[in-house]
Amino acid sequence: MIEARHLRVLRAVAATGSFSAAARELGCTQPAVSQQMKALEQSTGTPLLIRTGREMRLTQAGEALVRHAAGILAGLTAAEEEVAAIAGLRAGRVRLVSFPSGSSALVPSALAALRAAHPGTRVSLVEAEPPRSVEMLREGDCDVALAFRYEGAHADDEWSDLVVRPLLADRLVGLIPADHRLSGDEAVSIAEFADESWIAGCPRCRRQLVDVCESAGFAPRIDFATDDYPAVIGLVGAGLGVAVLPELAIDSVGPKGARTVTVEPAVRREIVALTLPDLARVPTVAATLDQLAAAADRLSAAAAH
Repeated sequence: MIEARHLRVLRAVAATGSFSAAARELGCTQPAVSQQMKALEQSTGTPLLIRTGREMRLTQAGEALVRHAAGILAGLTAAEEEVAAIAGLRAGRVRLVSFPSGSSALVPSALAALRAAHPGTRVSLVEAEPPRSVEMLREGDCDVALAFRYEGAHADDEWSDLVVRPLLADRLVGLIPADHRLSGDEAVSIAEFADESWIAGCPRCRRQLVDVCESAGFAPRIDFATDDYPAVIGLVGAGLGVAVLPELAIDSVGPKGARTVTVEPAVRREIVALTLPDLARVPTVAATLDQLAAAADRLSAAAAH
């Protein structure tokens, strides 16, 4: 195997014409230069230098190796500089995938802070709901996935192969038309909505809605289903039904013609940032996780006030 350090020594010998002069240029001893040249000749399996009097002359193989060495060493130097820039957060990229309400509530603040702290870091964003976002992470299509799961409704090993960074707990709230019969109540049992027309959200949210309603003794009549939270809110505001949505989704849009009520029993979803164990050690990925966590803390603090 040809080593970069051996190529550097060969170039020095070729440029200076002797082991002693090469040693002075490289700041090492003449025996060290001689040993490295022997090692390089053993690696290539052919002589690279011929002694002519006090000078060293390159063989044809030596000339070929020196000719290629410049490009090899230049490429290696460029690679070292690029890796150092990435490690020092002066460069690098992160591919982020997020569900829509996370994209609007958490991602902008996190990425603005990341760019301010590390201007050389580039982040791309696409949207996908879990479990598709988690599949994208495992398939190598992203570096960080913003995802969620409902409390008590998941297997413990669902994300066991991933690094899980908890961000916040997002409460589900009821959304009803402004003129609904229960609009004067602050807290409502979900059983009160047994005879209502329902508007459901994303597939995972729909499954959770059905589970919660069935635990309250009824099956919800879902007349409308859409992944678009503004559409859900618009349908409720138009008096076409009721919905249960994550608070984060409502906060990111703002209900128009509708109002929120606390739903009992309480249901929450856990919002997390996920990455692969090897990716967690990449500086740009680690910095992105930190900024997402900081954004979640700011959001929680604002909600507390």
